[in-house]
Amino acid sequence: MRERWSGPDAPGIAMLRDRDGFFQRALENAGARATEPFKGITAHGEVEPDLFSLHGRGADTSHLRSSASEFLNALAEDQRHDALRPVDSPDWQRWSNAFEAPHGASLLTMTDDQRQAALAIVSASLSDSGFQTIRDTMRLNETLGELVGNIELLGEWNYAMHIYGSPSQDKPWGWQIHGHHLIASCLVLGNQIVMTPTFIGAEPTMADTGKFAGTSILGPEEAAGLDLIRSLSPGQQQRAILFDSIRWQDLPPERVHRADGRHQGGAFKDNLVLPYEGLPGSNLSKEQRLLLLALIETYVNRMSFGHASIRMDEIRNHIDRTFLVWMGGHDEQSVFYYRVHSPVILIEFDHHHGVFLDNDEPEKFHTHTIMRTPNGNDYGRDILRQHLAKEHATDLGTINQ
Repeated sequence: MRERWSGPDAPGIAMLRDRDGFFQRALENAGARATEPFKGITAHGEVEPDLFSLHGRGADTSHLRSSASEFLNALAEDQRHDALRPVDSPDWQRWSNAFEAPHGASLLTMTDDQRQAALAIVSASLSDSGFQTIRDTMRLNETLGELVGNIELLGEWNYAMHIYGSPSQDKPWGWQIHGHHLIASCLVLGNQIVMTPTFIGAEPTMADTGKFAGTSILGPEEAAGLDLIRSLSPGQQQRAILFDSIRWQDLPPERVHRADGRHQGGAFKDNLVLPYEGLPGSNLSKEQRLLLLALIETYVNRMSFGHASIRMDEIRNHIDRTFLVWMGGHDEQSVFYYRVHSPVILIEFDHHHGVFLDNDEPEKFHTHTIMRTPNGNDYGRDILRQHLAKEHATDLGTINQ
C-alpha cells in the first residue's frame, strides 16, 4: 500500500472540509435531483415495462419487521424523529458514499444497545456473508481514520439509519444505512424485498495494522471479475475491453470523474441514461455464462438466501441481454473497472485513485462497487408503484360496489 497522508493538509481531509466547495455543490445538486420525478436508470431514456412483478415470494420477513420495531422502540423521541421518513420520501435518494451521513439517526451518537438494534435490521435482511461484508466495511472506515489520524470524520460508527414507512406485514416500508463507503437500501413489501442501490467500498480494502487488523473486503468480487474476463477468447475480449488502461490520461474525460472514478451509476445518478455496450451474454458459451452468473452472485448473495435465489431467477431471464464492459488489464497486478448491465441489474467495480492515501492513479487497495436495479426499481420504486396502483384499484372497486 502506498504511503498515507495525515494532518490538516491531507487531500482526503481537505475533501471533507471541502475547501473549494466542490462536494458542497454536489450535495446541493443532489437535493435538487432528489426532487425530480424518479424514472430510474435506463438504457435509452425510457423505462422498459413489465420487468418486475408483485410476486409476494421470498424468505419470511417477520424477523426483519420485528427487528425494525424493536429498533424504533429503543430510540429516544428526537432520534425517532431523525430516523423516520414516509415510505415515498425523497431522502431515499439523498445519499453519497463520499460524505459523513448528512441526515438520519446517527449510529455515532447511539448507545451500544441502540447500535446493535440498528444492526439487527441489517442482519435480518442479509446472508451471513453479506452482513459480514457490511460490518467489515464499517470497520475498514475506522482503519482509514487510524491511518490518517482522524477518527472524528472516519470511524466504525459514523453512519446513519433511516426507517421508511412503518414496519408492516402487508404495507410497504424499508430501511437504509448510509455514510462513507457504505449505502444499503432495502424496500420491504410482505415477503418481497428490493435491496438497491447498494454501494460498498474501502480505502484500504485490507487492514494491515490497527484495531481491525486482518479485516478485508471485495476480494471475491475482484477474483470473479478476473475469472470471467480471462475466460474470454481474444475476439470476445476485444469487444468487452473498451480501454486497456484506467489511468486518468488514458481515458476520455467522460469516462472518469473526480469523485466517482469510472463509475457511471454512483450517487445522484438515479435517472442516468446509460446505453448498453460491451460483450452481451448471447455471445458467451455455456461455461462463460456460468462465470458471469457467478460474478453476479457475489453481489446478489449478500441478500438472504430466499431473496437472493428469486433475484437470480430474475437476472437469468435476461442473461442474453446482460453486457460485460471492462477497462484496464487482467493480470494479478492490474487495476481495472468492470460493469455488468442488463435490463434488471447494474453492477460496477472500480479500482480507485487515492483520496486519503497518496496515490494519484488507481490502486487495488482502494475499491468502489455499486449494485443497482435499472428501469425504475431502485429503492423498490416499481414494486411500490404497482402496490399503490393495485391498492387504488381495490379501493375504487369497493367504492363502485
